[in-house]
Amino acid sequence: MSKRKITVAVSGLNNIDSPGPGIPVIRALKDSDFFEIRIIGLSYDTMEPGIYMHDLVDKTYQIPLPSAGQQSLLTRLSYIHQQEKIDVLIPNFDAELFNFIKLHDTLKNMGIDTFLPTLEQFEERQKWSLNTFGEKYGIKVPKSKQINSTAEIHALTHEFGYPLVVKGKFYDATVAYSPEQAMAAFNKISGKWGLPIIIQQFTPGIEVNLTGIGDGKGNLIGAVPMRKTYITDKGKAWAGIALEDETLMNIARNMVKGNNWRGGFELEMIKTDKREYYLIEINPRFPAWVYLAVGAGQNHPEALVRLALGEDVKPYESYESGKMFIRYSYDKIVDLKEFETISTLGEL
Repeated sequence: MSKRKITVAVSGLNNIDSPGPGIPVIRALKDSDFFEIRIIGLSYDTMEPGIYMHDLVDKTYQIPLPSAGQQSLLTRLSYIHQQEKIDVLIPNFDAELFNFIKLHDTLKNMGIDTFLPTLEQFEERQKWSLNTFGEKYGIKVPKSKQINSTAEIHALTHEFGYPLVVKGKFYDATVAYSPEQAMAAFNKISGKWGLPIIIQQFTPGIEVNLTGIGDGKGNLIGAVPMRKTYITDKGKAWAGIALEDETLMNIARNMVKGNNWRGGFELEMIKTDKREYYLIEINPRFPAWVYLAVGAGQNHPEALVRLALGEDVKPYESYESGKMFIRYSYDKIVDLKEFETISTLGEL
């Protein structure tokens, strides 16, 4: 079968100790049975390793930080599109998704397709709205609240008890065992990601995650559950194994059916010793371990591209459990001239 040639732009190239999903997404697209894909990397920092992985990324352009606003992003994307004729764009960072969602119609008119959650879907799964989300879709969620000042920490002893979890609005989570640790975590995370800070009740158990994709019509196109088998000090999975977990699959099916989820997502759950499942987070994009789904027989990024292009995509009927991923470090040797080029010209 001859493959259709397309150009896909992908962000999230920071393949470091807390990796972005961009490189795994690109690897999945390179494995596509339907497309021959030219990859355009979208970077925020000249030290993102994906910029220099020329076997995966054909060309990279720097784009403005999300805080620069939609107009700056649109101006830059218009230039990149003139040079590369992008067919599909896949953003992979939580912090950038709001701008891309708001630009959906404009990008569509330019000829750039995306397949992202709606603004309503994006907002209702925010960390500070998770309890309401759980009530709406019948999912158990640990008690949580948002705070905006360290002065509110003293009251948490009576309201939550310790340990508790201190979370940033986009990334980072720290288990605090005392008010002093909670205050230190508040200052560190808010200094990096801003306010509010989310306080969540600590729920002991095994963390199980699921990567999935919804077609925007209530159908779960694909889903693969995973249990972390090695976790870094940042709470990131450095190894994991695909599971057979029908309960978690049903939670994903019911959520997608209930809110017509559009695009990729990740459910982060805690399974207690009583076999109860608590939702601790929903990421509105593919996780950094999404390539495990490919290894298990479901190429979610490929399915997303097909959906973005308006193709009819049938749900995957199965996956192979017992497949593992093991992440590793790799020293990439880069010519200084390449670093200087991306730093000065904003493209490589």
